[in-house]
Amino acid sequence: MACLGLYCGKTLLFKNGSTEIYGECGVCPRGQRTNAQKYCQPCTETPELYDWLYLGFMAMLPLVLHWFFIEWYSGKKSSSALFQHITALFECSMAAIITLLVSDPVGVLYIRSCRVLMLSDWYTMLYNPSPDYITTVHCTHEAVYPLYTIVFIYYAFCLVLMMLLRPLLVKKIACGLGKSDRFKSIYAALYFFPILTVLQAVGGGLLYYAFPYIILVLSLVTLAVYMSASEIENCCDLLVRKKRLIVLFSHWLLHAYGIISISRVDKLEQDLPLLALVPTPALFYLFTAKFTEPSRILSEGANGH
Repeated sequence: MACLGLYCGKTLLFKNGSTEIYGECGVCPRGQRTNAQKYCQPCTETPELYDWLYLGFMAMLPLVLHWFFIEWYSGKKSSSALFQHITALFECSMAAIITLLVSDPVGVLYIRSCRVLMLSDWYTMLYNPSPDYITTVHCTHEAVYPLYTIVFIYYAFCLVLMMLLRPLLVKKIACGLGKSDRFKSIYAALYFFPILTVLQAVGGGLLYYAFPYIILVLSLVTLAVYMSASEIENCCDLLVRKKRLIVLFSHWLLHAYGIISISRVDKLEQDLPLLALVPTPALFYLFTAKFTEPSRILSEGANGH
């Protein structure tokens, strides 16, 4: 009987030398996906650079949100912000390491995966066949193993580590904040982790193909907003505070990350010069900020120019 459905396959039941016995057409076990002949094959490939960049993007999301809400609720004069930033980095780093260690193969810092071939690989539940238009053959499985589920495991470890470490740290060092403000960054995480989980569950495939452009657009917008809110109009304004330089270099790293993700560095000698574009948005802003100063525009309008 022919195996219908894009993601249905026959699982190997018994093998003795050259003799192989396969089961009926159905769902492939975890860690396997169908090949062109409709047989379930184990995922034995190494993730491509783009796959690692995608996982890095999904790993950065909770870290960036942690840092944002820590900065938002700590206040300008709070000395606890730096320690909370370091703790958040430690939490996410440890969560990433533990996630890799518990993934197949267990105990090592690398993973085996199946190659992503098309967008539908992320949404196999939409391709369950109905041969007689009555009975549905359920062939839903992780065709992009483990790129889909490993993100959920990482978020779970991030949440557990945050609940174990952050409340103790905040209680000890956040003396400059009121009791009601100390734990607001933690409360915020309890909101954004479910949102990130739903985002991965519903839009994981779309994010896989769109994340380089998301990084570039958001990093450009947030850099422009930050420089505008901080009233940075020239290079001297950047050097006034170390924090401004840290924010600038952080955005440059995000620019480079997005450029590398888009180019995939298929041809190293052609793609590396693109990294020279990283400082361009900041330099463009500094050179043009004086022409868009609101007070200057209003004064010229009042003078009739």
